[in-house]
Amino acid sequence: MRAVLSKVVGGPEALVVEDILDPTPKPGQVIIEVKAVGINFPDTLIIEDKYQFRPERPFSPGGEVAGVVEAVGEGVKGIFKGDKVIAVPGWGGLVERLAVPAASVIKMPEGMSFEEGAALVMTYGTSYYALKDRAQLKAGESLLVLGAAGGVGAAAVELGKAMGAHVIAAASTNDKVQFALELGADNGLIYPSGKMDKAAQKELSGELKLASGRDGPDVVYDGVGGDYCEPALRAMDWNGRYLVVGFPAGIPSLPLNLTLLKSVSVIGVFWGAAVARDPAGHAANMADLLKFYAEGKIKPRIFQTFPLERAHEAIKALGERAAMGKIVVTVES
Repeated sequence: MRAVLSKVVGGPEALVVEDILDPTPKPGQVIIEVKAVGINFPDTLIIEDKYQFRPERPFSPGGEVAGVVEAVGEGVKGIFKGDKVIAVPGWGGLVERLAVPAASVIKMPEGMSFEEGAALVMTYGTSYYALKDRAQLKAGESLLVLGAAGGVGAAAVELGKAMGAHVIAAASTNDKVQFALELGADNGLIYPSGKMDKAAQKELSGELKLASGRDGPDVVYDGVGGDYCEPALRAMDWNGRYLVVGFPAGIPSLPLNLTLLKSVSVIGVFWGAAVARDPAGHAANMADLLKFYAEGKIKPRIFQTFPLERAHEAIKALGERAAMGKIVVTVES
């Protein structure tokens, strides 16, 4: 079968497509004929050894897949050949066939496309865990989403609305802000691209507070980092919760005196580790997300698709932060 492989440390251009042996199911496993693979920010990091996990090479990136069960291992119950399923292996998904633990797969709901299935779990799972479990977002509160047009940001906008929050979407271009407004955001603003001096950060902080209401946001969802962190923190309301989700703009230095002055909590969001530590909580969250999908409250937006042979272009496109919604690789067997 064909597989996209990271054989040396490097960017997307270092990936190769090669034939490798087909997997066979071990007890408790199923083999998925992969139809679509969601591309996420960790894919840009893991191939450069910059992610929390460093798989032994050669390995395939691709953390979430959707496809059809092709074979079932010994002892597997409730999953059958031909079932349409979603799986989140963390990496290894950019292949034609994939072996995963049967207990980890999610059956796709009726009417969901493979592209949507591959774009659901990591972004919405991360954002729902962040908003529900970490921030304990309440109906009527204000939520500021930085990077509101990207994968996790767009999911946070939709979920914030589904949870009854007043959502403010911040992004780097007018097109991205308009996209977030179409997702349901109540208000939006454009922030500067690139580095900001202290004067520009202070100006941005005032704009964020103004867009969020008189007292500033109750919750900040920060999937960007960099120079956007301090202005957002300064804009927050008393007893606010600042969610640390990712750092595509760089890891910021946080002035802790601001957390004291505003009684703000800074909360880390490591969804992958949380799934491993609390499988029951993850299962409950996935059930909520599938319910939201069935009710039309969330719907993965596919920005662009690439065939397997061009998976390196998909990862590069995501790294350039131009996507509005999700980038997906489709697999034709």
